[in-house]
Amino acid sequence: MREAFMFDAVDKYRNRLLQLVDKCPAEQRNVVPTGFNNSILWQIGHILTITEGLVFGFSGEAVQIPAEYRTFFGSGTKPADWTEEPPTWEAILEQLKQQPVRIREVFAGKLQASVKENFAKADHVEEILLTNLLHENNHAGMIQAMLKVLVKG
Repeated sequence: MREAFMFDAVDKYRNRLLQLVDKCPAEQRNVVPTGFNNSILWQIGHILTITEGLVFGFSGEAVQIPAEYRTFFGSGTKPADWTEEPPTWEAILEQLKQQPVRIREVFAGKLQASVKENFAKADHVEEILLTNLLHENNHAGMIQAMLKVLVKG
C-alpha cells in the first residue's frame, strides 16, 4: 500500500469523525442513550486511547496521553463506573486533531517496520494502522447511531 494513501485515509476518517461529533450538542455529550453502554464523550475518548495503544504502543513509540485515560476509556470501561471526572470534551478533541499529525510524522517511511506481538496478529505498522482505521470507523458508526437517538429532528 502506498504511504500517501494510508496517511490520507487516517486524515480523512479522523476528519469525518470530528465533523460527526461536532453535531453533538454540549448537553448530550455525557448522556448514555437507552440501549447503549457509553456516551459520545466515552466514544471519542476510547478512539483516542485505543489509537495511542495500537499505533504507538505496539510499534514501540511513545504514547502521549495520560495513563488514566485507560481507566476512563479503555476496552470494557463505561461512564457508569467512573469515580472521578473524565478528561474534558475539548481536551479529547484537541488530542484527536493532533493524533493524525503525529502518526504521519512518526511513521513516515516506517510503514513496514515490525510491531510487537498483538491481538490483531499484525506484523507491520501498516497493518496496525489498518486495524485502527477499522476500529475507529466502527465507533464512528456507533456515534452516528447515538446521535440519531440523542438529537431528534
